Amino acid sequence: MLRVAVVGSGPSGCYTAQSLVQLDPEVRVDVLDRLPCPYGLVRYGVAPDHEKIKSLQGNLRTVLEHERVRFLGGVRIGPGGPSAARLRELYHAVVYCVGAATDRHLGIPGEDLPGSWSATEFVSWYSAHPDAGAGDFVLGARSAVVIGVGNVAVDVARMLARGPAELSPTDMPQPALAALAASRVTDIHIAGRRGPSQARFTTKELRELGALPGTDVSVDPAELALDPAWLDPSALPAPQRRNVEVLRDWTRTPATGAARRMRLRFFLRPIALLPDGGRVGAVRFERTRPDGRGGVTGTGRYEDIEAQLVLRSVGYRGVPLEGLPFDAASGTVPHLAGRVLREGVVAPGEYVAGWIKRGPTGVIGTNRPCAKETVLSLLEDADVVAQKEIPGDPLTVLRAEGLDPVEWPGWQAIERAEARLGASLGRGVVKLPDWESLLTAARQAGSG
Repeated sequence: MLRVAVVGSGPSGCYTAQSLVQLDPEVRVDVLDRLPCPYGLVRYGVAPDHEKIKSLQGNLRTVLEHERVRFLGGVRIGPGGPSAARLRELYHAVVYCVGAATDRHLGIPGEDLPGSWSATEFVSWYSAHPDAGAGDFVLGARSAVVIGVGNVAVDVARMLARGPAELSPTDMPQPALAALAASRVTDIHIAGRRGPSQARFTTKELRELGALPGTDVSVDPAELALDPAWLDPSALPAPQRRNVEVLRDWTRTPATGAARRMRLRFFLRPIALLPDGGRVGAVRFERTRPDGRGGVTGTGRYEDIEAQLVLRSVGYRGVPLEGLPFDAASGTVPHLAGRVLREGVVAPGEYVAGWIKRGPTGVIGTNRPCAKETVLSLLEDADVVAQKEIPGDPLTVLRAEGLDPVEWPGWQAIERAEARLGASLGRGVVKLPDWESLLTAARQAGSG
């Protein structure tokens, strides 16, 4: 019988566990996560108003409730928990599905000014990630600039424009809901250094901006006209072509009387965040133009956009895992079809899947074939890795070494506590926002 540890309970981890139990009728899988809650970015990255995507948790739940799969939350790999070397001793194989845990920086002056945040920090706050803590993102802000033109940029801009009536039915934590309900942000700018035909958002996300109540959305036709594909987008791939068609509808004179104004800006490259009273007060952009090779070049002309809140959304990066090799250039673990490579040589029994394997690309569904490729590699190696002797049930050993993982009943107790919290606030389910409340709830597993 093969015992496998899957590190990470997001989509890539759950799909890895699913493929393992589907393809091997005897394998036993422990899904370990640093957090006491499962589902990874589906719980802590998907916008709270995207109920359809969040409903994917039901599919992931089915995997984690499988009779040969065990969820072990609150287990940190590395300092404070078992090392990668220790996991190799406890399991026949270990699959790391840890995602890309940090955000990219702009590398420009003023980026660290108060009021300047990564979109990741903002998303973690309104998604109740226990590491996020309290945030004063919108406090005192009238104008916000979101740097980036991908789906995360659109998500955070949409959250800034939502009103309490739209956010209250979601599972957003109460402190974030109260802060956004009191927000005085009236101007939201989404800026990218290239043109509309190269923006990375999906058309569905883009269209949602135009349906926001009380928000006027517009685009400067002069900026769009700089894009060679603007007049005739027929040669573009279908997603980009549809984006351009949506943006055409917003090239009009802004409506008057709207509570909020949202502007999508193109061909603007941020070069500095400008201070005002010790905080960020504006973003200085250099205007760009197409260079004829798919990129852009600077024009030497500049524009300052007022902003007391700046959210950068320019991509994610993987971070090194203690005890594993790491390619700093790509932010991934070197691998061959999911098999970890140490100095170019396959490391028996060690595997990767998800973003730490391929980089932060694709959508949630992309993780399914990625995980299956890794699982097929693991099962091809099964005769070799199963020869290693392991000390019985790894959970028994981990407990003897002082760990107290949050098992599935503990997670179910957290769910019950979140339902009770929501009911007490006159809302639906409301997430618990901090480590103490989550772990306190998990300890109530035996109380019904």
